Amino acid sequence: MSSNQWNFDNTYLTLPDDLYTREQLHLVSKPEIVVKNIQLAHDLGLDIAIFDSQEIFAGNSLPEGAEPIAQAYAGHQFGHFSILGDGRALLLGEHVTPDNERFDIQLKGSGRTPYSRMGDGRSPLAPMLREYIISEAMHALAIPTTRSLAVATTGEQVRREVTLPGAVLTRVAASHIRVGTFEYAVRLEDSEVIQALADYTINRHYPELNREENKYLALLDKVIDQQAALIAKWQAVGFIHGVMNTDNMAISGETIDYGPCAFMDAFNPGTVFSSIDVQGRYQYQNQPAIGLWNLSRFAETLVTLIDRDEAKALEHAQQALQQYEKLYMNYYLTEMGRKLGIHSIAEDDDQLVIDLLTLMEEHELDYTGTLRTLAENKVENITIRNEQAFTDWYQRWQKRIRTEDRPYELMKSVNPVVIPRNHLVEEALQDAAEHNDYTQFNKLVEVVTDPYNEAHAEKYLCGPEPEEQVFQTFCGT
Repeated sequence: MSSNQWNFDNTYLTLPDDLYTREQLHLVSKPEIVVKNIQLAHDLGLDIAIFDSQEIFAGNSLPEGAEPIAQAYAGHQFGHFSILGDGRALLLGEHVTPDNERFDIQLKGSGRTPYSRMGDGRSPLAPMLREYIISEAMHALAIPTTRSLAVATTGEQVRREVTLPGAVLTRVAASHIRVGTFEYAVRLEDSEVIQALADYTINRHYPELNREENKYLALLDKVIDQQAALIAKWQAVGFIHGVMNTDNMAISGETIDYGPCAFMDAFNPGTVFSSIDVQGRYQYQNQPAIGLWNLSRFAETLVTLIDRDEAKALEHAQQALQQYEKLYMNYYLTEMGRKLGIHSIAEDDDQLVIDLLTLMEEHELDYTGTLRTLAENKVENITIRNEQAFTDWYQRWQKRIRTEDRPYELMKSVNPVVIPRNHLVEEALQDAAEHNDYTQFNKLVEVVTDPYNEAHAEKYLCGPEPEEQVFQTFCGT
């Protein structure tokens, strides 16, 4: 046991033990921290001396107060229900900061658990580095997300299509309670378990709901609202999650489980990156609808809590779900309006957004680059500036923002200069995983966590050349 201001509490262990399994550590031969997030350590109220212990971050020893468990959950994966659980992760416990904020500390890639389903419970290095980059970029873009405290190599190899170096990621989350956690609990057919989980979730994340007449219906309303807001932010920044299974939807409203995720370069609503999404279920344009589908599965788990009369409970749940589309569109148009310098969306602004996206799609314009170019008022750099359709749109837009207060300042504050471009991410991961060279990785992290800085080198600003394009990403399981 060791501690450098770790302050563990383990309230999840107060839940019925059907929802988790106590676990032991699976030691590795040669732990070494290769990436450490000093700023996040400060944010958590931790002394950077925590990084002196290579052993903790590879799963060879425990911080003082940690009680490792593997959480049980289920999930609809690509629409098909499965019993799952933490097959390659251990929740060490909940660290409570000096400001009394509570965060899960989880080791991802830490070895086999009872939920591994014939898997090795380990992770290759590259997917853990990908999660580190993307999650920290999302945080810098003010998108709710789990974060990464460290990546440690294990000195051991894992076998996928080829043999790869192994690693463990330390993930920090508001919690790891998922829609799939509720799906698992309700299938235990024990009313006390699902109620205990719902009460715990409310007390941990939304204690104000305890004042509501029907707190379980209020929980459904709250999670619907949180997910509508989150997915609107994804769409606005061109982020594609890749595996929006119900076990990858966090009740806290954070983005969780960065597998084959990516940011879109040229705007195309049908963009898919995940190598396993062969039907395109989770393509960019489907993400809002998939959010509703997942929320419907969540609503099903709460029916017995919402009302003893099943018919009344279903009616309440359906009415709650019917609010999702309006909530999502309001959040999305607000996000996109700000990207166009509009503080408050008015009638016909939706058409202004749609027409710009249509032009981007037709002419394969870079999504991030085009919006940032407009923010900098450098229309001369847009390749279709002389197209009549663009000229007409530009004139409508200029007329619209004429009455807005400092529209270009607003645009610059929400349109990033840089995103984690896929070709640069892959280049950095390859150097690190294959050549033990973290130069490009560290530089890319520095750049994407400062996304609005116009001083970044040009290589980080531009989309890929045709030969640099990345068409598939992989989850590493």
